[in-house]
Amino acid sequence: MTETTEPVSVPAAVVRAVPVVNAANALTALRLVLIPVFLVFVMSSEMSHPGWRIVACLTFAVASMTDLADGWIARRFGLVTAFGKVADPIADKALTGTALLLLSWYDHLPWWVTVVILVREFGVTAIRFWVIRYGVIAASRGGKVKTALQILAIVWYLWPFPSALAAVGPWIMGAAVVVTVVTGLDYVLRALRLRRRPTTELPR
Repeated sequence: MTETTEPVSVPAAVVRAVPVVNAANALTALRLVLIPVFLVFVMSSEMSHPGWRIVACLTFAVASMTDLADGWIARRFGLVTAFGKVADPIADKALTGTALLLLSWYDHLPWWVTVVILVREFGVTAIRFWVIRYGVIAASRGGKVKTALQILAIVWYLWPFPSALAAVGPWIMGAAVVVTVVTGLDYVLRALRLRRRPTTELPR
């Protein structure tokens, strides 16, 4: 059977340009804007003033919610753009990294925890670029659990709980660290398997 060389027409409704200015990207941009606002609130509280800590915690929670919302909107309504693919992970890591660094700076979180999480997060980003020509590694269920635990742990540290409840925070963060490391190692193994795939199996 011979292959046809005639071009295949694609309906105009199928191929459409996605505007950069859309609801999903607006939420990503809002998250980026909220990061310095969150930074100011935490520094104003010095992690000792309950009122400012509550405001900082709520700001972080709202910014984190935009992370959940923008991805769902982009996929649900076909609003995936090159800007969103780049800006979304940058905003995620900037928000989480800022929170962790501030918690360590004010002696509420051991520095080694912050270093482990940030090395994992930025390491995974580097690996994504390393394997990008071989394919895209889909987000795992463990990765979503990791994100949820990190957000919950940071919120717990930020909120001015009484001592009995505040003691729960390190346990949540401990679980977040374990899942962060395990999912990071899993990502490395998946990336190595992807790199070793025969070139004939790579998508064209």
